[in-house]
Amino acid sequence: MKKTIKSILAGLAVVAVMSSCSLTMPVNATSNTIGDKVGTATATGYLGVLFFNADASIQTAAKNGGITEISTVDIKSTSILGLIVTHETIVTGK
Repeated sequence: MKKTIKSILAGLAVVAVMSSCSLTMPVNATSNTIGDKVGTATATGYLGVLFFNADASIQTAAKNGGITEISTVDIKSTSILGLIVTHETIVTGK
């Protein structure tokens, strides 16, 4: 009986880890030429609402990539069973 319960819990853990989804969406594009620099900023939240010291702003992503002329902005959202949610801002430019 204990082996059966352990097997079920192990199976549920595998499903939980593999039950994540990720979606990348374009947010903005400018008339600036596409540069070779990429900057990112990430915010991770727990239970979908608890974000601590999170900054996934466009300004922070551009600063992290050393970008002064923004070409495109994308947002990537990842969720693991809605328990751990990550929002990543991806900025390209010069």
